[in-house]
Amino acid sequence: MKREYPKAPIAGVGVVVVKGDKVLLVRRGKEPGRGRWGLPGGAIELGETVAQAAEREVDEECGVEIEIRDVIEVIDRIIPDDDGQIRYHYILIDLLAEHRRGDPIASSDAAEVRWVLEKELDPLELSPATSRVIRKGLRMAATEPQRQPPIYLQQTWGAD
Repeated sequence: MKREYPKAPIAGVGVVVVKGDKVLLVRRGKEPGRGRWGLPGGAIELGETVAQAAEREVDEECGVEIEIRDVIEVIDRIIPDDDGQIRYHYILIDLLAEHRRGDPIASSDAAEVRWVLEKELDPLELSPATSRVIRKGLRMAATEPQRQPPIYLQQTWGAD
């Protein structure tokens, strides 16, 4: 499915990767959001679970391994063009994850990656939704006891 001017919304993931009191951010190298800071993430591929998509996207964009902890929230990201046509429409499942191993290196569609403290977020001019999700994820990481990953229901049709 094409991402620009799609016929239907595209399901994707955004991942708040925490390491202590820092969060991993990427500067986008491609549209949408070229040059802007945000969360690692992207579209869920056919046959992939939400958790698998999150792990793959973080590895592709940042080169690090993560462990999924929880769902932070689900948001709609609808971006119209100047004529009011829907240019991009994503349904994003934002997840909280812990850094497990690897040093971040920009790759895939990330122009730059880095660890950021919460107090360093404002100068990066994040979108209000991204800033809210990051702050919520940092609060969850700091206050919740270590949890099992969320349950993902998966149905395999045609299996005996």
